[in-house]
Amino acid sequence: MLWTIVKLLVTSGMIVLISEVAKRSDRIGGLIAALPLVTLLTLIWLRLENQTEEKIANHAWYTFWYVIPTLPMFLAFPWLLERFGFWPALLCAALLSIVCFLGFAVIVRRFGIQLM
Repeated sequence: MLWTIVKLLVTSGMIVLISEVAKRSDRIGGLIAALPLVTLLTLIWLRLENQTEEKIANHAWYTFWYVIPTLPMFLAFPWLLERFGFWPALLCAALLSIVCFLGFAVIVRRFGIQLM
């Protein structure tokens, strides 16, 4: 139980840190947020919990493929935000990510990559 609490505090601390930095600097906050810190922490947690190398490698592999279809959201969100406000923009951006993911999954399936 203590290990879970440590993981929770460290991981959530990263999110708080990024949001605090972003309040002061859009660019530095965006840079830190763009770093794969959550993925790196996850890989570390998996290793410390004695998961197999195959499990750790699979996590990194799938993370790569799942990131690609989410990228259009980061371009669409600022445009949507200006026109519709925060909550509708966030909802539309999330829906766009889902649509992009589903389309992307269909495309990469043709190359033998199963995302769903």
